[in-house]
Amino acid sequence: MAVFEDRQKGQEAKFAHDAELRFKAEARRNKLLGLWAAEHMGLSEEHAREYAAEVVASDFEEAGDEDVFRKISGDLKAKGAPVSDDMIRKKMAELVQTAREQVLNEG
Repeated sequence: MAVFEDRQKGQEAKFAHDAELRFKAEARRNKLLGLWAAEHMGLSEEHAREYAAEVVASDFEEAGDEDVFRKISGDLKAKGAPVSDDMIRKKMAELVQTAREQVLNEG
């Protein structure tokens, strides 16, 4: 019975660890996306960092990625940046992998 309980605790720990990595990777992806969008909007380095933090915070509005997408898309359009919605979605998809790799490499 102890073996079963140890295995169960191991599974629970792995699940918690995986969930934490997913959360960190999503936050990192949103930060990188915010920095990318800030560059297209012509923001200074300081304002780009602030904007990236706003993008990360926007992800807490609702489940999924649509809240982040709407923020980025709306802000880029408001600044007149020549970035299409398809380009934003493509960049979001690209940055998922980049963010995962960064988080995993940090340990």
